[in-house]
Amino acid sequence: MIANAATHEDAAESFDPLRPKLMRVAYRMLGSVADAEDMVQEAFIRWMGAERREVREPEAFLRRTVTRLCLDQLKSAHRRRETYVGPWLPDPVVEDEAEEDVTLPLMLALERLSPLERAAFLLHDVFGLAFEEVAATVGREPAACRQLAARARTHVRSARPRFQVDKQRSLELAEAFFTASRNGDMKALGAMLAADVSAHSDGGGKRPAVLHPIIGFDAVMTALQALAALFRKHGSTLVRTGFINGLPGFVTREADGELQTTALDIEGGKIAAIYVVRNPDKLRHLH
Repeated sequence: MIANAATHEDAAESFDPLRPKLMRVAYRMLGSVADAEDMVQEAFIRWMGAERREVREPEAFLRRTVTRLCLDQLKSAHRRRETYVGPWLPDPVVEDEAEEDVTLPLMLALERLSPLERAAFLLHDVFGLAFEEVAATVGREPAACRQLAARARTHVRSARPRFQVDKQRSLELAEAFFTASRNGDMKALGAMLAADVSAHSDGGGKRPAVLHPIIGFDAVMTALQALAALFRKHGSTLVRTGFINGLPGFVTREADGELQTTALDIEGGKIAAIYVVRNPDKLRHLH
């Protein structure tokens, strides 16, 4: 028993400093906080059973382990999303500072890639690994990994930020959007929205949400006007503003007592897309 406890402590001592980095890899691979935590925990279990003294680079060893676990997980994740009720959005991660390497639109674009394309793109383009290391991780030749990353780059190019958005200004816009959308100031809302704005709502069949994206200025304004009437009647409380998967936004507590996140994709000073997560399964970690 004492030996097992010592083994656990020894493994944790070398693993825990790497846990945040491993979570970043797993979450960006899967788009699910709970699944990412499971993959990292499984990697820790395997780390406890490994001959750790023979591992020259623990971080590389563990990153490979997590990536391979995620590749297996993605197969079942894609099957689950085929039967998902309404639009699927990644679990919201709320931070005080914007993560600019992988924003919400890019994560949605990654969903269109094969698991290997996703891994090659993230490991090389986002985490900066050489293709030799990518190849060792996914079990392909470096040349094949270059092709995988190139194909992925073509698919996600339009989803990558085209210009920098002032962070403070974007948070001010998010707060103004919250205020106007809750009190029904349609003139203020109209001034904030782009002509081709879209709105996406993920309830996962667990809470009311639109089953298809709402596209276009007039359609989004109509939806916002209807929602404002509900907010005035039932209430909606601002919990905090922040960056949600790299986009400015806010967390609210709605009339049913559940949390909700709203992220705003801003282009040219206007809101180009609105992403709302209402599925309680995706919000548990925020409590």
